[in-house]
Amino acid sequence: MKYFISSIFIVAILVVGEFFYLYANIRFDAYKIIDYKPRLTTQIFDRNGELIANVFDKEDRIYVKYDDLPPRLIEALVAIEDTSFFEHGGINFEAIFRALVKDIRAMKLVEGASTLTQQLIKNTVLSRKKTIKRKLDEAILAYKVESELSKEQILERYFNQVYFGHGYYGVKTAALGYFNKNLDALSLKEIAILVGLPRAPSAYDPTKHLDLSLSRANRVLHRMYSLGWINKHQYKKAIQEHPIIYDETLTKNKAPYVVDEVIKRLSPKLSDLKTGGYKIYLGIDLKLQQLARKSLMLGYNAIVKRNKDGNNSELNGAMVVLDNKTGDVLAMVGGINYQKSHFNRATQSRRQPGSSFKPFIYLHALNVGYNGQTKIPDISRVFVDKKNDKEWKPRNYEENFEGMITLENALVHSRNLATINLLNALGMDSVYKDLSREGFKKLPYDLSMALGSFGISPYDFAGFYTTFSNYGQRVKPRLITKIVNKFGDTQSFGVQKKEITTPSQAYLMIDILKQVVKRGTGRKAKVKNVQVAGKTGTTNKYVDAWFCGFTPDIEVITWFGNDDNSPMRKRETGGRSAAPSFANFVKNYILLYPQTKRKFYIPKGVKYKTVGNRRYYFTDISPLPKVDTPQNSGANGGLIF
Repeated sequence: MKYFISSIFIVAILVVGEFFYLYANIRFDAYKIIDYKPRLTTQIFDRNGELIANVFDKEDRIYVKYDDLPPRLIEALVAIEDTSFFEHGGINFEAIFRALVKDIRAMKLVEGASTLTQQLIKNTVLSRKKTIKRKLDEAILAYKVESELSKEQILERYFNQVYFGHGYYGVKTAALGYFNKNLDALSLKEIAILVGLPRAPSAYDPTKHLDLSLSRANRVLHRMYSLGWINKHQYKKAIQEHPIIYDETLTKNKAPYVVDEVIKRLSPKLSDLKTGGYKIYLGIDLKLQQLARKSLMLGYNAIVKRNKDGNNSELNGAMVVLDNKTGDVLAMVGGINYQKSHFNRATQSRRQPGSSFKPFIYLHALNVGYNGQTKIPDISRVFVDKKNDKEWKPRNYEENFEGMITLENALVHSRNLATINLLNALGMDSVYKDLSREGFKKLPYDLSMALGSFGISPYDFAGFYTTFSNYGQRVKPRLITKIVNKFGDTQSFGVQKKEITTPSQAYLMIDILKQVVKRGTGRKAKVKNVQVAGKTGTTNKYVDAWFCGFTPDIEVITWFGNDDNSPMRKRETGGRSAAPSFANFVKNYILLYPQTKRKFYIPKGVKYKTVGNRRYYFTDISPLPKVDTPQNSGANGGLIF
């Protein structure tokens, strides 16, 4: 007897020693659950709160707090997986004994007896392999976790950690993915499907094995009914229900060019961008994003149709839409087909703006005393580059020249020679310094600057064009409006403005750009029942085609060209190629937002004189010219003021 007691004592010491040895080796694993920091999906939303995309690394997981878990969801899980969850201390010895009997009969491990706590441990820190060693580790960790966390905390971690199939981690992710619903909107049958998934996520995935998934859900419902947790009516109704199952991409990316740009901008600032569970809000309006894609495709298809016998493989386009006052990027399309090319032409390309740059030269002229009715010379000149001993003889698109014409008509009809002569008269040094101060980069320090012979992205150009659309205050394009981290802290991005000119001077340019659309190169940008202003741009040999236009509320920059900078088909001008896309966008924008402003307001300081049916605007800085004109000058385009 003495030896028997000694043997038991030794065995007990060995068992306790083994326990402490195992505990010492694995106890830190428990803190992966206690101090739970899962990989969380970052979500990107549009200005109306509509999901644009999920961004994640390896695990698509949207976190849900315990207080936001529907009670019925908790009941369903406990019913099918661990009925005595709220009574045990992490290990269910009765269930272990039942499982052990079955294992002995089968002479192998056929049934587990894992509590929800043990399942959480298995899903978080241990393998799913059935071994005695793993079961011991699991039991020890379960004890540790239960001693540190409440039952509610354990359930919160369980529902967020476990895999629900189809790439969905966590119950909230699965509910949104499979049913397009938040947890509080789930039906009893949908809840049953979800809680039945963790046992075998691939086998019960409803997008692949709906029959097995429904069968498993029905077992969940039967268990709830047998426990008395749902009544007969609820049980029968749920059994008969066949929910709609969605099989969508995990990212749900509705604006890939936009999402790529957001990731590119935020990745250097947020090292955990794809795992930190941020909510990123943009100025983008998904309805307008879709409209921009359609409008860009309309212009693209028209160009392809006109060039049906040519090579269109390099043809592409881009569109950027801004809110005039805030600079919010309402839509941004970086190409015709994202699947074929991820290159974002809206932000990454540097294309020559051509004549669409001319308004910035003309604004300078207005600000130093010119008026839209001031005469400037539209005459041919030869310029000599003494350094390279070369001559430059620029030409008008129409291959002619008209002598003295008004500044307004020079811009309305995009006269190259008049613009070059204007820049020469204003002084290269003065204009270059002004435009550089305003933010333009890599401008050529020669008269070719008048023809927009430098590279700029449509996105950046859109920002500069707000000088006109926002009445003299340039607004920096704002893609991201705010970021909310997983703790609820918010970082907001305000509107950034810079005064370039006064509202009254800006309005003089708006009026001229309205004439561009009414009777000039931008006639195809006209839209019924709304005032439109803008400028076309076409570069040498039809390499680039632009239309930069705006209404009283929004601005739309449209570009087409070949990716390899080769010429497009002859006569593919900004007015012909890009303006129709602009018009289509604005026309449909008004249908979506009929409350939009239709007329440009006239700011304080703008005066006018009426001649015939036309008002001619002026300011103290830009007075109407005093013209000594013959009586019949009106017939020749002259005006008497």
